[in-house]
Amino acid sequence: MSLEVEATYENGVLKLDRPLPLKENERLTIRIIPKTSRVQESYGRLRWTGDPEILRKIAEDPEFSALES
Repeated sequence: MSLEVEATYENGVLKLDRPLPLKENERLTIRIIPKTSRVQESYGRLRWTGDPEILRKIAEDPEFSALES
């Protein structure tokens, strides 16, 4: 079973927006995805007028990495 639920991180604790349909002591793997990505934050600053998906692909492409020498 896979499900998605939004939460707020507050004082070291994730507070879920709704209860989860889980059994007591059930083990999970949790993936944290911030609501606002760097691409979304940069979108307005760059005054990009193109497709946001293309900007995301460029931002995530290793060819354009700032770490590359």
